[in-house]
Amino acid sequence: MLPRVNGGTAGGSVAWTADGSGLWYTRYPAPGERPPADLDFYQQAWFHRLGTPRSADTLVLGKELPKIAEIAFDTSDDGRALLILVRNGDGGEIAWWLRGPDGVLRPVAGFKDRIVDAAFGGDGLFLLSRAAHPNGEVLRVPLERPSLRGASRIVPEGATAIDAIHVTGSRLYVEDIVGGPNEIRVFSLDGRPLGKLPLPPTSSVAGFSRFTGEQCLIRSESYTEPARWLRYDPAKGSLAPTALALKSPADFSDVEVRREFAVSRDGTRVPISILARKGTVLDGRAPLLLYGYGGYGVSMKPGFQAGRKLWIEQGGVYAVAHIRGGREYGDAWHEAGMLTRKQNVFDDFAACAQRLIDLRYTSPERLAIMGGSNGGLLMGAELTQHPSLFRVVVSQVGVYDMLRSELSPNGRFNTTEYGSVQDSAQFRALHAYSPYHHVRDGTQYPATLLLTGVNDPRVAPSNSFKFAARLQASGTSRPVLLRTSMTTGHIGTPLSARIEENADIYSFIFSQLGVTFRPAPVPVP
Repeated sequence: MLPRVNGGTAGGSVAWTADGSGLWYTRYPAPGERPPADLDFYQQAWFHRLGTPRSADTLVLGKELPKIAEIAFDTSDDGRALLILVRNGDGGEIAWWLRGPDGVLRPVAGFKDRIVDAAFGGDGLFLLSRAAHPNGEVLRVPLERPSLRGASRIVPEGATAIDAIHVTGSRLYVEDIVGGPNEIRVFSLDGRPLGKLPLPPTSSVAGFSRFTGEQCLIRSESYTEPARWLRYDPAKGSLAPTALALKSPADFSDVEVRREFAVSRDGTRVPISILARKGTVLDGRAPLLLYGYGGYGVSMKPGFQAGRKLWIEQGGVYAVAHIRGGREYGDAWHEAGMLTRKQNVFDDFAACAQRLIDLRYTSPERLAIMGGSNGGLLMGAELTQHPSLFRVVVSQVGVYDMLRSELSPNGRFNTTEYGSVQDSAQFRALHAYSPYHHVRDGTQYPATLLLTGVNDPRVAPSNSFKFAARLQASGTSRPVLLRTSMTTGHIGTPLSARIEENADIYSFIFSQLGVTFRPAPVPVP
């Protein structure tokens, strides 16, 4: 057994050699190697050969890495080359090392070189670089000399942001993101354009896999179509459905997806995706649930959730705010919502809410908002900065005390995204929006449901405990409820627990918005 490979902060990774005789693995410090407070930090890469004692394992990479390193492995198709990705916390800084076919480990790019994705292809390594342009360009380096100095530009920057790159056979697939939905351009390995894939409109790419030869599999989904794997055969130039497809338990044929834009405080146009029943009358009376996240370069791509139909069946409208902090429009969109610029995220979300009200989709008394984790921070900021704009707030596993966040084990990993109280400018920015510190007595706050799990290794549950207590002590007459689970954490919640949680969430929203639940008629077979 190899202990301390995985953890709740940086996670873990494993990769096998081509012949299966050994494996590379991540490892946290063992007790006695570091002080107890540091045992969840300083992740390293090690190699273990099967049949040998752990004491014979060799250190591959780690002594030169930062305290908040997060390591992941990838291998070439033939298993002869190993790629090591190292994140400096969760803010988007990534460094790369390559162990080539000759067995020598060489650095490819450092944290400041802005190489954010990589893929093996042919006899080289393809790199997604955002150093020269926030929308990204694709470079190529040889496996024998993987230095950026000798890199060739394969795909130049363009008007849309490159989200990821993939290589299958003799083709390079460039995954673009256009405000949320995805497109895929195809190139030869030397950069010659070969057209676009005929993806379904307003869909997202949720997975990409090599299939056989030149063929590949693409996992596509949208707000109204569940995930399905499509096979692309370049010889035919078309996407063919496969048997790998989810079937929705709910019928979304009467639901349409609309696209609107809000104008944020600084003039930035922010997209909003809206799901509503066809023919929905815009009279300001519909209950509306607005979701947001806004951080870590995580884009709110079109994604299918059958449970949303429950809300829409009750006459509700569901909306997603594509606010800054994500990467819907490239790195610049992310960077405009991080560190000392985090307030842009909250301004964007408030602008989206106001735009939906102005378009008469809903009204403040019929508006609920929801988010989790970093989106929980968003909920806390919206609640304290705009208490009269919303009627209901549902916030899951959120961060609310931004001045003490980095004192928790995982909080240190977040300093590259949020900033640190040890930096004076970042401290001022953190304090300016920290939800816990901006609850004001005598304010009428929205009805609020906070959810957390005591086994959460990423966001300390004390955030929710403290924030709930402070809101309850403020004198607001609307309910402030804390839902705590003794068996769940941050992610990986079992299905039964998710069902119970969603039942409580929707029951709370229905009760506070005055929605009378009416079960949908069951089709007669």
